[in-house]
Amino acid sequence: MITVGIVGGTGYTGVELLRLLALHPGVEVALITSRSEAGRPVAELFPSLRGHCDLAFEDPDDQRLAGCDLVFFATPNAVAMDSVGHLLEQGVKVVDLSADFRLQEREVWEHWYGTTHTAPDLIREAVYGLPEINREQIRGARLVANPGCYATAIQLGFLPMIEAGVVDPSRLIADGKSGASGGGRQARMGMLLGEAGESFRAYAASGHRHGPEIEQGLRMMQARSAPQVTFVPHLVPMVRGIEATLYAEITDEAADFQAIYEDRFRDEPFVDVMPWGSLPETRSVRGENTCRMALHRQPGQNRIIVSSVTDNLVKGAAGQAIQNMNLMCGFDEREGLKAPALLP
Repeated sequence: MITVGIVGGTGYTGVELLRLLALHPGVEVALITSRSEAGRPVAELFPSLRGHCDLAFEDPDDQRLAGCDLVFFATPNAVAMDSVGHLLEQGVKVVDLSADFRLQEREVWEHWYGTTHTAPDLIREAVYGLPEINREQIRGARLVANPGCYATAIQLGFLPMIEAGVVDPSRLIADGKSGASGGGRQARMGMLLGEAGESFRAYAASGHRHGPEIEQGLRMMQARSAPQVTFVPHLVPMVRGIEATLYAEITDEAADFQAIYEDRFRDEPFVDVMPWGSLPETRSVRGENTCRMALHRQPGQNRIIVSSVTDNLVKGAAGQAIQNMNLMCGFDEREGLKAPALLP
């Protein structure tokens, strides 16, 4: 049994961590923090957790957190980096769900996040938490940077073809769509039902923070030339889910793409390759720590198309964080993550 703490528990990712950890037999949640809700019972703010969580929110306290075996940071960007060093010195393992340690180049991070990184010495130590690429490094890590939601669906969708060297990695396109929960729980006009409902739009088309994260991940996949991804995200009027439609130019006409994908993910517990030509739906992974995908090719074209779907709050955030925790702490990787998706 291990004890864990959650820093920043009032957002969608925090409550999703609590929901999933409530059924994990090897974990006790010792504390959950929130400056704005300190003293308030968690189940009062989130009635879905009545009978599953009897904690109250408390102010962040590094000494209290240092009593945990592992701490999740479900905080806004540029928060975790101020506390992680102290916790690591106390022997606490950390999974950071923000972007503070995802990018390996400090200058790139500071450009995209608009502030100075206060823990640059920890950037190189942090292990990027995509188990399908870095499983063994995660097992031995003290600090894991949980991937972004878009980045997870897109990297997994491109992974087999990049590793196999059968497409041109310099001409990749990722068309991403996300539900409104991907934007967080804070109030913003553009996320109101009257603004986002009955509508569909692109955003950050001139450059998104997950772009450099995706390209960094592709470089880890043994790309034979510098990877370049044109990535455009979109907001769709639903609560949960990401669908990424991916396009790549084929360089090896003899390649059996279906076999490449099935072989690469055969032993991956949280990736499902559907039969050729299938159309995966976001609702098929709602509440589940799975990336489901299918391959297509249109007649007379040299492009392979991949449709990749995830739940942005589970495999795209809290579920993957628990998957990383399981690896770091010696649990079965699937522990606490075995429930099927919710349907309808």
